Amino acid sequence: MNIKDLHNHSKAISTVSLFKTVEGNVVSLQIMANEQLKEHITKVPALLLCLTGEAIFENEKGDKYILTSGDYVNIEPLIKHWVNAKSTCNFILIK
Repeated sequence: MNIKDLHNHSKAISTVSLFKTVEGNVVSLQIMANEQLKEHITKVPALLLCLTGEAIFENEKGDKYILTSGDYVNIEPLIKHWVNAKSTCNFILIK
């Protein structure tokens, strides 16, 4: 099975739950090229791992990271953040 096959390629943003536990979950996230995962917050710490593509992660603190295959960012709780995809990207989100 391949992560890319889980997503609807006609949607700008697509998420699929991969694994759930009592304490958290793992989500596959796809953002199409030139699309944005709009500003939002998480109530718990999270880790965003880039599997494919190139994206820019930014937060309200002024942090800005270019993410490519293998890169990850720790997402702080209660801090607004967003992701801009430069190319079609696949991520794993753990929280």
